[in-house]
Amino acid sequence: MGKYEKLAKEILENVGGKENINSLTHCITRLRFRLKDESKANDEALKNNPGVVTVMKSAGQYQVVIGNHVPAVFEDVCSIAGISNDAPAAEAEAPKGVLDTLIDIISGCFQPILGPLCAAGIIKGLNALLVFLLGTGFSTSGTYLVLNAIGDSIFYFLPIILGYTAAKKFNVNVVVGMIIGASLCYPTIQTDSLSAAGKAIGTLPMIGAYYTKFLGIPFISGNYTSTVVPVICIVALAAQVQKIAKKYVPEMLQNFFVPFFVLIISLPIGLLVIGPVVGLLTQVLSNFFAALYKLSPIVTATVVGAFWQCLVIFGLHWALVPMAMVNLGNLGFDTILPGMTGTTFAATGIMIATYLKTKDPNKKALAIPATISAFCGVTEPAIYGFLLPEKTPFVFSCIGGAVGGAIMGALNAKMYVMGGLGIFSVVSFISPKGEASGLVAALICGAVSMLVGFLLAFFFGKKEDNKVVEAVKANEETILAPIEGTIKPIEDSSDAAFASGALGKGVVIIPSVGKVYAPVSGTVTVLFPSLHAIGITSDSGVELLIHIGINTVQLEGKGYIAHIKQGDHVECGQLLVEFDMDYITSEGYSLETPVLVTNYNDLKEVKITDKTNSSLKEELLHINY
Repeated sequence: MGKYEKLAKEILENVGGKENINSLTHCITRLRFRLKDESKANDEALKNNPGVVTVMKSAGQYQVVIGNHVPAVFEDVCSIAGISNDAPAAEAEAPKGVLDTLIDIISGCFQPILGPLCAAGIIKGLNALLVFLLGTGFSTSGTYLVLNAIGDSIFYFLPIILGYTAAKKFNVNVVVGMIIGASLCYPTIQTDSLSAAGKAIGTLPMIGAYYTKFLGIPFISGNYTSTVVPVICIVALAAQVQKIAKKYVPEMLQNFFVPFFVLIISLPIGLLVIGPVVGLLTQVLSNFFAALYKLSPIVTATVVGAFWQCLVIFGLHWALVPMAMVNLGNLGFDTILPGMTGTTFAATGIMIATYLKTKDPNKKALAIPATISAFCGVTEPAIYGFLLPEKTPFVFSCIGGAVGGAIMGALNAKMYVMGGLGIFSVVSFISPKGEASGLVAALICGAVSMLVGFLLAFFFGKKEDNKVVEAVKANEETILAPIEGTIKPIEDSSDAAFASGALGKGVVIIPSVGKVYAPVSGTVTVLFPSLHAIGITSDSGVELLIHIGINTVQLEGKGYIAHIKQGDHVECGQLLVEFDMDYITSEGYSLETPVLVTNYNDLKEVKITDKTNSSLKEELLHINY
């Protein structure tokens, strides 16, 4: 239970108890109840509650106005009342390109598991360090086995975990998503198992693949443990199958037969088509790097370093592992994988710069374990939590990795064992005879790659913190008009909650143009799924709310187009949202748009313009700290 448990109980009691609730949602400032009998609600008790701003009734809803912390109150009310607190429908966003969509899907699937990924990476790094300090005998101990199981399990069974998160992302039954991931990890369908057990009834000589048959169709085996793309693609397919199944399966039978049809259709297609395609790409890349190494070791190491993170994202980095194993067996050393040595250090440098630059406490908190994990050789938390979503830092990591790879290739570094990753990988470059030139090369590579990543991210990444420093020094900030139209005092708002001033100081604008622009440079801290409300925290810490229309949350995003998403950093004057004025008014809603400073209590003064018309790039509010 959260910190608003007492308030939640009082609200629940005074709306007539959970038995009187038909449904409950929330917008950016208020709880929106649909009650069976509004006469059972105690309006005065709620209005007199210090945690409630006011009570309003509109469009069949009983609205309890809370303020910006309404999501936390909503969670506690749902918990006490036993109401599902599933998030509203996903927010509509501006159309994305193929690359943006792919990055959004992969990042969304990894976001929920970043913390555990960090923890597992640190444990794997600790185990590698203990082997280095205590000797190779430690690797056969029970302690090593237990730590290795803890640290390695999330990576080995990654398809199962991603099956769950991808199912959440694509709105598929989460257990079905996990079954899809588990099927990919099932031992007897892995290439290693089929070949070792002699169960494969044939091979495809051109690509050396083992295959058996499913309903007479050739089924090419693959090693899917630790992979990313196959399970996400299959779950995405499962989402489409689920939609069709729900349309045609009678409701009383859906609980059993929808999962049946989803699994019986999506998994065979995934194993017969999706998995082999990814396997074919792996084989193509393996052949490519073999040919590239014959051309030039330096070029090979540079290319490996530049594109290693890209290969990791798609699970294609395993293409290089068999080549390394062959080299170790035949030559006693490998010169292919050393090219990726600098990638983890480049990511580490970028994460350090990110930690120093960002003001977001949540990002700072996550940046610390992501930095440690990257330094220990596990870059997934950094990639999916920071580098990919912002794109430019990911390019910086590729540049840093390429520089490190060039160093390793130029110094002819050789890897003698398949050891640890990150800082723990450096011991893999000590020859069996104790010759440590490879260790020195790895340390130089790591230091340079980290420095390159740090400098690129610090000086060429987002410059928001420089703006913050300037704003703080000035002790004042100008808030520009986000919308063109007629300005009215906030007291004239037709919504009593806004008119009271309890939700913030500011004005109401009656729009003349259906476009909202950023009034400051800052971070979009809130973009409600219905797109009618935008919360922006300026680079200097001023918190703003732009609420497009009154009660327009009920439009559920119809008539709105977002050009940004929650978490984006925006520049002053950037287009945020477009809205169809004619459609909104035709549906019976007011267009009046409150523009408020919600953290006014933390500021010395909020000066409001005396103009009656707002124009873009003109001052609307002036803040003194």
